[in-house]
Parts: sequence; C-alpha cells; structure tokens
Amino acid sequence: MNVPATGGPAAATATSPVTAASGGREGIFEPLRAQLREAAEAFAGGPDALEGILLGIVDDVDRALREPLEIFPVCHHSPASALAMARRLREKQPKAVYLELCEDMAPLLTELRNCRLPVAVQSFATETDGFPAEWSPLSVVAPITEASAEYQAIAYALDTPGVDLVLVDRSSDHVFQWDARRAETAGARAPGGAEAPDAPPAEEEAALHGDAVGVEIGDLRPRFAELEEHLLRHGKVRHWSEWWHQYVELPLGDSDHDSYRQAMLLIGSLFRRLAPGDPHRVRVDEDRERYMWTRIREHLAATGLDPADCLYVCGAFHAVSRVEEFGVHGSGTFEIGPRTATTWQHGLIPSSHAAIEAQFGLAAGSVSIAATVWAKNLRRTRVEPYRLAGQAGGKKKTKKAARKPAAAPVPAPAPAPEAGAGPGAASAAGEPPSDRLTGFLRQPPVLDRLDEAELLGWSVEIVRAARRNGYLASTADAIAVFETSILLAGMRDRARPTPYDFQDAAVTCIEKDSVPGRRDVRRLVEIMMGGDRTGQVGYDALPPLARDVHDRLAPLELKLEQRGVRRALLDIAARPELEQCSDVLWILRYLMPKGAARPIMGERKLGERPIQESWDLALGTHQRALIELGYEGVSIEQVLEQRLRRAAYAPRADAATVLGAVEDATLYLRSRRLADELGTRALEVLSAERSVDGAPEVLRRIRRLLAYYRTSEPVLPQWIESFVRAGYAHYCTLLPTAFTDDDATVRQVAAMLGFLFSMESLALSLGCDRTQLELAVAQSHPENPSKTALLWAAQTQLGELSRADLGARCEELLGNPLVVPAYPHYLSGFLHALEPAPGLADFVVEAVSHAFGRLPDEVLLPWLPVLITTLRAGGTELAPLLIREAGRIFPGRLAELDEWVPPWQARTEPAALPAARRGDGRRGAALLAAHPATCDAVADLLGCEGTWETTDPAPAGAALVHRHPDTAAALEALLAPS
Repeated sequence: MNVPATGGPAAATATSPVTAASGGREGIFEPLRAQLREAAEAFAGGPDALEGILLGIVDDVDRALREPLEIFPVCHHSPASALAMARRLREKQPKAVYLELCEDMAPLLTELRNCRLPVAVQSFATETDGFPAEWSPLSVVAPITEASAEYQAIAYALDTPGVDLVLVDRSSDHVFQWDARRAETAGARAPGGAEAPDAPPAEEEAALHGDAVGVEIGDLRPRFAELEEHLLRHGKVRHWSEWWHQYVELPLGDSDHDSYRQAMLLIGSLFRRLAPGDPHRVRVDEDRERYMWTRIREHLAATGLDPADCLYVCGAFHAVSRVEEFGVHGSGTFEIGPRTATTWQHGLIPSSHAAIEAQFGLAAGSVSIAATVWAKNLRRTRVEPYRLAGQAGGKKKTKKAARKPAAAPVPAPAPAPEAGAGPGAASAAGEPPSDRLTGFLRQPPVLDRLDEAELLGWSVEIVRAARRNGYLASTADAIAVFETSILLAGMRDRARPTPYDFQDAAVTCIEKDSVPGRRDVRRLVEIMMGGDRTGQVGYDALPPLARDVHDRLAPLELKLEQRGVRRALLDIAARPELEQCSDVLWILRYLMPKGAARPIMGERKLGERPIQESWDLALGTHQRALIELGYEGVSIEQVLEQRLRRAAYAPRADAATVLGAVEDATLYLRSRRLADELGTRALEVLSAERSVDGAPEVLRRIRRLLAYYRTSEPVLPQWIESFVRAGYAHYCTLLPTAFTDDDATVRQVAAMLGFLFSMESLALSLGCDRTQLELAVAQSHPENPSKTALLWAAQTQLGELSRADLGARCEELLGNPLVVPAYPHYLSGFLHALEPAPGLADFVVEAVSHAFGRLPDEVLLPWLPVLITTLRAGGTELAPLLIREAGRIFPGRLAELDEWVPPWQARTEPAALPAARRGDGRRGAALLAAHPATCDAVADLLGCEGTWETTDPAPAGAALVHRHPDTAAALEALLAPS
C-alpha cells in the first residue's frame, strides 16, 4: 500500500515507509538507521525483533516530523517541556493550538486567570444516567501548574487575539464510557503496573483531588516494568522521577527546539513499542488518538486554516501514534459515539504539588523540585514565559522588566523561517527538518560545574530548618551535608549534586535515631526546595453557591478564602444580623467535611434560639468541598434539601433515617413543608418495616419531635398523629415476635415498649385500644433472662404484676443456686426496663444493691463490664435516672452511713402482718375510739354507714375494725411506739 507523503500508518519493519512515501528520496535519518542496523546485528547476531524495534522507533520520529501539522510532544509537569513550549510559541506564533485535554473543559480555562496555581479543572456528576449507580459520584480532574507546557499553550492562546484554543481529547463522559473499572486500575495510576517507589504524602493536601480520575497531558513513563527497573538500576537512582530529572530534564533544558522535539518523540516511541500488550489499554489509547485527530481535522475543515499555521500539543506517547487516522490526511475514519444522558458540572478546584504526586504515582517532592528547576531555567535562559493577564499569585511586572527584550531564538544552522513555516523550523521553508537526533544521542553527558554557592546555601538552610524542628544540628552537620552531597553525586557518575543527592545526604548526616518533631529531614528538604504549593480558586471563578456562602458570611469580617483556621465569635444577642451567619455555619457543618466548620461554643436544638457562638472555620482549606457543593445546587439550602430527600427516599432507608431527615429539615431549614412531606414518608416506611432494628432511634427522634411541636405549635401535625397511631399498632403487632427473636436485642425490645408506654396517652386519644398492648404482652413468652425481666417490668407497668410480687420473684432467683449465675442477665433486663418504665428506678437500685451484696465475686465481676456498657448505651436516659434515684436513697454524708438502714430492709417488719390478720381486730378499737373524726372520714370515703353506740365505750365506727381487720392491724403496727 502506498502511504501519502503527508502521513499515514507507520510500519515497524526494516523498510522505512517514509522513504517510500517520499518517492525514493533518502530520508534524513538514513545514517541513523544504518548505525542502528549495525548495532542490532552486533548485539543480536543478525536481523531480529531488536532491529525492527530500533528502526521502527526512527520511522515513528521521521513520520511525526514530516506531518504538516506540527506535533509538539510534551511530558506532564515537565520544566523542559514548558521552557521549550514558551520558546516555540514565541518563534512560531501559531494561529490555532490543539491541546490534549477533555474537550468539555474548554469553557473553564478562561477562569484560570482568577486562580492561584496549581489548580485542577474538574468535571463532576452526582447523578448518573448510563453508568452503574455504584460509580457515583463521577469526577475527572486535570491538574495545571505554571511549570507545565499546557499552561504555556493556554496562556498564549487566551491572551493572543485571533488564536483558537481547541481541546481535542475525549470528553469526561467518554472517559467513563471507556473505563472498564478493572481491579488493577483502581486507585492511583502506576503505568505498566509498576508501583510508585515512594508512598504518596500522608497529608491533607494529598487528598485535594479525592477519588477523582486524573487526566494528565503527556503521560510518559515506561509501561514495561522490567524496562523501568533496568533504567533505575543502571541510572543509579531510586525512582522514576529522579531518573527523568537526571537524564531527560537536565539535557533537554538547554537544547534547541529540533533536538528537544526529536528526543521526546524518540522516548515516546520507545515506551510505546516496549509497552506490554494490554488489549484494553491499547484500545483506549488508540481510540483517544483517533478521537483527537478526528477533532483536529473537523476544526481545520471548518476554519480553513493551514495546518502549517497550527500547533498540536500532546503527550510524546500519542505523538508517535500508528493509527490510520494519524495526520491531517489520515486515511481512516473514526465515528465518535454519543455521550450518555448524565449531566456534568464543571469547575475549578484547588490542587497542590502533593495532590498531583499522589494522583499520578510520582515521588514525593518531585513536582516541587520541578517548579524550582522551572524558575532556575527561566533565570538562566532569560526566556519570557506566557502568563495569563491578571493571574493571581504572580509577580507584577516592573517597567524595567517590561523594557527588557525577549530572549533571542536559539541559533540554528540555517536561517529561521517565518512564522507559519512547516515543521522543523531550523531549516528553510518547505524542506524537511535536519537530523538533530543522531548528534544528541552521540554527544557525551554535559558535566555541569559544581555550583558551590548554591550547594552551600542549601546545606546552611537545611541545618537551620532542622534546628527549628528540634534536631540537634550544628555547623559541622552543614559541612557534612555539603561534602556528602558531592560524594554521593560522584558515586552516581554526576559532577553536580542534584536535589535528590542533597536530600539523601541531609537524611544521612542530620537524621539520627528518631524524628523529634512532626517533620522528618526528607520532608524539610522538600519544603526548602519549594514546599508543597497549594493553589486557590479566586472568588470570580467560584460557582454561585460558593460565592453566596462568602457573601453571607461577610459580616464576620474574616478572610475565609485563605487557608488555615479562623476563629469566628458571634454575639447574636448584641448583633441579631449574625443569626443568619449562624444558620449558614450550621448548614456548612452538616454538608462539608469535618473541620471545615467546627463549633467551639454553642449548639443547635429544636425549639432553641442561639445567643452566643464560637466557631473554627477552615473554608479556604476545604475549598474543594465547597466548590463541589456548587455542582449540586445554587444555594446550600437547596443542596441540603436535595440530600435530605435523597436520604429519605433511598431504597434502604428505614423509619429512623427518615425521621432524622425530618428533624434536620426542621432544625436547619425551618421548613414545615419539607418536614410534613418527609414525615409522611416516615409513616410509609414504618408501616412497611418487618424488623425492630431502628426502634431505639425511632423512639429518641419521635420524642424530640413531639416535645418540639407541643411547645411551638398549637396543634400537632397530621403526619405525627398518624405516625403515633400507626406506630402503636405496628409495635404491638411485632412485640410477641421480638421477645422470642434472637436477632432482636434487649435494647430494641425496650425501645418498642418505651414507644408503647410513652405514646400511650396520645395514641389512646387518637383512637387506639389499650387492649392491643395487653394482648401483646400476654402473648409474649421470652426465654432469654434479660427479656424475661423486661417482660416482668412491662407487666408491672400495666398493673398485671405488683411490686411485691416482682420483688418476690427476684428473691426467688437469688435463692436458687442454679439461677444465680444468670441473675446478672435479669439485672440487665431491669436496667433496660427503665426506658419504658422509669418509675421502676427505685426497684432497679434495690435490685442492683442486692446483687452487689449477695452475688459471689465470680458471678458479679464478669457482669460489671456489661453494666457499664449498658449504661453507656443508654446515653443520657438511663444513667442520670439511676444516679438521681441512688442519690435520693443513699445517705449524702459519710457520717450518716453507719446509722443508715436501706429502705428495703426497713420494710421487713411488716412481714409479721399475716399473723395480725388472723386476729379479730379488736386491738385497733382503742385507736379508732381515740380519733373518732378520722374514723368517720374514712367511713364516709369507703361508703360505710353506721352510728356510734353509746352503750359501748367504743364508738360506732368500730364496726370498721371488724369489717377491715387487716387495715386496722396495719395502722396499729405503723403508729405503735417503738
């Protein structure tokens, strides 16, 4: 097949398709091909796969250079790529820039001027349509730093009139359409399955991107694990970031445009041809390349631009693509599939160097070192970088700097062509580029002379930082770090110590046995080299919700956009307008992560109004979370209402969850409409439940809501009356089953009884029948000791079991040696019984005291942890009730303890009353005769008629003594002198 001269699919064979495409004209890389062919024969002993790979790499480079549309290969966050891009843009001045970035992110790029870099362009979707529900929320981020080629291209295109910036990569929707969600691709990316040698920084800045899918421009790392291991071992470095810095960044930082371009194409082709044959990943890469070239050709056809006047910025891996659609005259056609119905929101979120490193599996501190190298390259080469007008966080240009001429282009063997010339700008227009690759590969490494002043400054500064962080470092340590850095560089065949050599030397010389402070020496070196720079999204670039929050919190007069914690003091009694700020802060506390808005003083309860509050606010630190709230609505009230509805109507929502949504709607939104709607939903969910798992939470929340509505409104809402009526019948129905069900805990059954007894008066007034409860208790036959005690308490509360009989049953249990080991379980049941029957508090105190006094230690001691956990689980209900009752019963002073007699022992004397009952009652006649008025009053109360007999010294009321002998005997025993 004849391949057009302007491009086409490349072949990985020894015969160059580029030579055939040029009509037999000898290619510019024929000498290099001959040398590689000889090298392959020498190493392999004859033609084999090695020769095909080496010659195929040269073919890839040659074909990319001959493409009419200039392809600019880059590596993400590479200072060398950024420097070459800035230099090339000033030389070429393209009319259109095609950038490898998700095409739906284009409208956000103009807002970069309102941000302080680094930031990340984000696509976010909370509700999915066309994707599995478990993927939600969907998030795609593309971090942008100042020391990156993509930012230089964006700044040039946006600030240069008449220049089109076209994003040509797949949309965020297609990112997830093509994502197979395989287990090995989950988490941070590590191309080729190679893990990042260094763990990501364990700081909050490393989590700025959350679990978003990272999109990087120029992913250039070996996907062949053995190749990466080979390069690291022979390069005498620890991780890939150090290898790239030493063997790519430094050599390309001083190279001309053609050398940089050809070398990057070579690296991209090498990594592409040596990548493992992962079918899914290869298909995704090739589809991305087809997608991008299709979008490029569409734009060229629509605008009529000359491809020579344009620039295509993409990763070096994609610059040497071999798909049929490659080039402006590619032979293949690619049909871009439609997007799903998912609604995507777009915005800018703050990023950081640590977040970028964690997202893409880079070594800790590598992005900070790259930023330092970028600044040094600018000072050394005097290249003027592009920067968006009004960019936040940048240095303002002085008049002197504005008059300084721009750096001249790097001199080339031939005169530089005019702007818009074809690729290979170092040669005359229309001629192919010269071979710079052979010379670049054959030249020895440049031995930079040692910059002693810079290294000495580093050594002094790290010692100063170490001393501030608790290390016992001295001037001798600074000298040792200086000398060790030079020694390590020499051992690694480097004349000039790199930041990584210096970091190893500092750790060796300063860090001894332990880390005295919060930061170790390695982290101190990273901070000294530039630190973890964190970006910030400006006010104008924030979504409407975030701007609204800042506007509503303006009365606090705090700089909430800055990172760090700000203390806010709200004297609402003196400044009533601050109550609106309080409402905003409580909603933010509900919606945002822990620490964004933390109350120090003050609380929000149903029916209460705030007086004074104190808050610790860190909205600047949690700016990403605030921005993502803006994707869900235009105000925090709308977002909160949506979340409450989502929680209430979730498939797994139970009655307790829906009641919690009702309470939150009333507490934070003060919305009666929403509370009524969610309350009706709670009634539906309760009626459909067949378990009692949420009974304790239902009881707690319905009690709070009832107390609120009874004090704040004249009548109860209709839904809450229906809820009480339905709940009474519902729990009466489930009560017998819950008593015998092993899955139902004692606390849950106690909560059911608590609902029935505490809501009984309201339920009866609404038409319920108490017989339902009596029948439910009568049908309950538990086997568990705790539930048995709970049933006895319920029978006592209903009046079916007297206190005396309940006490007798406990005495019987204590008197049975076979039951004594299980007696603590009965006590646990009585403790839980305080929920439905708080009037039994004195009896529970008596039962616990009996247990402590009579149970053996081998039974009592194992039960004490159960007692503590039971009281803790009861929260504020059980423990205060017991403590208050114990304080009433037990003496308050130590001196009274010796003479104190427990009330339950003082009541033992009436045990002789049955003998008195056997008498005729005449012993009480004298007492009645002494108090005739009292006797007449009691007779009238009991409905007894009669007169006093005058013939008998005893009054006529003495007839009561014969009619009620037990009462007379009890009165005599009670009033008898001791």
